[in-house]
Amino acid sequence: MIIAIDGPAASGKGTLARRIADHFGYHWLDTGLLYRAVARDVLARGGSVENETEAVLAARSLDPVSLGDPGLRLAGIGEAASIVARISPVRTALLTFQRDFANQQPGAVLDGRDIGTVVCPDAEVKIFVIADVGVRARRRYEELRQRGEAVTYDAVLDIITRRDERDMNRAEAPMRPADDAILLDTSNLDIEAAFDAAVGLIKRKIGQ
Repeated sequence: MIIAIDGPAASGKGTLARRIADHFGYHWLDTGLLYRAVARDVLARGGSVENETEAVLAARSLDPVSLGDPGLRLAGIGEAASIVARISPVRTALLTFQRDFANQQPGAVLDGRDIGTVVCPDAEVKIFVIADVGVRARRRYEELRQRGEAVTYDAVLDIITRRDERDMNRAEAPMRPADDAILLDTSNLDIEAAFDAAVGLIKRKIGQ
């Protein structure tokens, strides 16, 4: 069983995917961490995330153990990740890892921006999580403040807006709902309500 959870930044897809994986006893992968790790490694080597050669080298030598690095959640790494994610050979280098992860038993939940369309187009369940951009910016702002980062709401809104534009308009694997994806709007839902709604959608989809 493969469950694909896609959506834009701060839509709640990551928290939702983790809760769904725990609920069903499946493996979970935040695929965005792969791109964040590539960006981190490029920057750690003094390189540029715009440099295709450096980014591809980092993708091919990525250590999965390093995905637990808390620094990957920093706002600046997220921005850098969306830049390396536009590089086609980087996406190709990470594709096999994601598909191998998805085929683990008894099942897997992957969240990202192209899981249902590119990584796992045959996933049994595809959910595309959306939320108003202002709501998403507020969520990310509060999250970063709780981590002690000095940010403003307007700055976070600007980052998310620009990231949405990059993700939706990149030539390789643009962010969009799969044709058979179920839309879940979390704008007015807390995590418990969103989780209950998602589990209900999944059970109906697989006939439980």
